[in-house]
Amino acid sequence: QVQLVESGGGLVQAGGSLRLSCAASGRTFSSYAMGWFRQAPGKEREFVAAISGSGGYTIYADSVKGRFTISRDNAKNTVYLQMNSLKLEDTAVYYCARNRANRAVGAWNEYAYWGQGTQVSVSS
Repeated sequence: QVQLVESGGGLVQAGGSLRLSCAASGRTFSSYAMGWFRQAPGKEREFVAAISGSGGYTIYADSVKGRFTISRDNAKNTVYLQMNSLKLEDTAVYYCARNRANRAVGAWNEYAYWGQGTQVSVSS
């Protein structure tokens, strides 16, 4: 039913920026909150940011607050993650996910669909 495809990952130097995109297929994209999560080798999956269906409400993990911005373009069925002032600790595979409803929250088990992930590597 729902497919999510992330893109935009790559290698960037510390202090640099990247913008990730997540293209969604399926019905009623604007009815669902979307989230970004990441996972580094040997670490647990970590919440990054989430946004409500309308785009009017966003939340962020403390570790990225002030540096990352989540947004969405419902006309394009796409959610974005603008990442600025990147740090080495931001290195991870980043996953896009669709909430089970319209709740922009940080709990991973409240998201029903997941993309394949895109690698972000930050170098010093």
